[in-house]
Amino acid sequence: MDDEPIWYVAYGSNLFRDRFRCYLAGGRPSGGARHYTGCRDPRPARAERPVTVPGGIYFALTSLTWGGGMAFYDPELPGRAAARAYLLTRRQFCDVLSQEMRREVGADHDLGEAVERGRQRLGPGRYETVLKVGEHAGRPMLTFTSSEPHPPNAPTAPYLAMLGRGLREAHGWSAARAGAYLAERPGARGHWAAGEITALLG
Repeated sequence: MDDEPIWYVAYGSNLFRDRFRCYLAGGRPSGGARHYTGCRDPRPARAERPVTVPGGIYFALTSLTWGGGMAFYDPELPGRAAARAYLLTRRQFCDVLSQEMRREVGADHDLGEAVERGRQRLGPGRYETVLKVGEHAGRPMLTFTSSEPHPPNAPTAPYLAMLGRGLREAHGWSAARAGAYLAERPGARGHWAAGEITALLG
């Protein structure tokens, strides 16, 4: 069961492969303030693919890694959210989840409720609710977000740059398209112009 494949759907800074590698192998991402422990199994994802999922992302609370608002997924928002799916082992997914929840790695979380019913709350924290957003090739596609919406908060330039690079890398978007997409997300809207974000990706 530990080696059972699960698609982890990343919609925030983990869109960028080098940044996500810190969750797998450990390390500190460029521009970030946090060092990540890494997974018990540090191997790269078995596969990856660009995806979109129903709903959208918004920026809220304050990131201890980047400062400013951080990305959360809300399936009730209109439109579709651009994301990247990484095929991980179940144990790798659990360790990534633990790091997002700021817990020690090593716990093999029971994800049965998320897989079977589409939603599972593991705690009250920022990324402690697991959502099933689809299936691909017979494997569940899971992501995590907050259990309830939060008031919007503007993200920082380094964080937006990381997301924008991830969108460009995963989806092949131009800098202008990535900038326009991020500028329209709640929290960024009204604080960042599309051209300002595009310039960060230049």
